[in-house]
Amino acid sequence: MHGGRSKGAMNPAPRHGLARVLSKQGVCSRREAAAWIQAGRVAVDGRTVRDPEFPVVLGRQQVSVDGRAIGEVARVYLMLNKPRGLVTTASDERGRETVYRCFQGAGLPWLGPVGRLDKASEGLLLFCNDPQWAAGITDPLHGLDKTYHVQVDAIPDAAMLAALVAGVDQDGEPLRAVSATLLRAGEKNAWLEIVLDEGRNRQIRRLLAAFGMDVMRLVRVAIGPLAMGGLAKGAWRELSPAEVEALTTSGSCGD
Repeated sequence: MHGGRSKGAMNPAPRHGLARVLSKQGVCSRREAAAWIQAGRVAVDGRTVRDPEFPVVLGRQQVSVDGRAIGEVARVYLMLNKPRGLVTTASDERGRETVYRCFQGAGLPWLGPVGRLDKASEGLLLFCNDPQWAAGITDPLHGLDKTYHVQVDAIPDAAMLAALVAGVDQDGEPLRAVSATLLRAGEKNAWLEIVLDEGRNRQIRRLLAAFGMDVMRLVRVAIGPLAMGGLAKGAWRELSPAEVEALTTSGSCGD
């Protein structure tokens, strides 16, 4: 038998930065973890560490926050029917109300948004404390279709709907819809169903503006196979294991 290093020595346990460890464990966001660490609230094996990139081997070193050892946090995945007027952030430097208002008093662990909706947009928004799952959902290379119902200040004809699918180049950035369908029309405005397969910033608003249409309301109603259904505005519910699995295969979010 030849001598040499053991298999364990050849494949040492991976080390991760301390802030990333706290995030991966579902304790908080990486940004919040970095702030806790720099404030001296986090210790590794009983010693205070102030470097967010301090290397830690999960399972071999004990990490504590405010003197309490952290453990694996139960994973939580939920959907929210985001109301208009709320920003998708934990705190806002301008003092605007955030989507976390909808979770007040619920006793939920830390949750981060999976993708986002802008302040004026409404509808389906995902949250979880599983950064790996969230990264898979938001990975632009594996995008899930996202379906929106959009009220516009015009009544587009078939040629205009086809133009939205053909798309337009705006400052070197292609903007297009996977599909655009007329749902219903009034005298001066109409509701469209628009499907996207990517998450460019304010993509629908910019695409419609390029064709002379302004958005009156924008509601995301589905992400891939997950539909918002009859969830009330401002209400939330946990995803079932089957729904989590269905979204795990691929995904992205955003407008």
